[in-house]
Amino acid sequence: MTDEDKSKDRFFERVGELAEEMIAAHGKEFTMGTLILAARFIVEGKSLVKRPVQDDPA
Repeated sequence: MTDEDKSKDRFFERVGELAEEMIAAHGKEFTMGTLILAARFIVEGKSLVKRPVQDDPA
């Protein structure tokens, strides 16, 4: 297994753990909707996280 394969496996495991946590807290429908929305944001090039707006130094 390559380093890239190992890295992908670790990310997939993290996503799986998060999905299980979300299902336990809010159910399968919420979790599926969230993951689908995340995929849509990726396709559209939108940010998946809100980042604080930094002041313009100019």
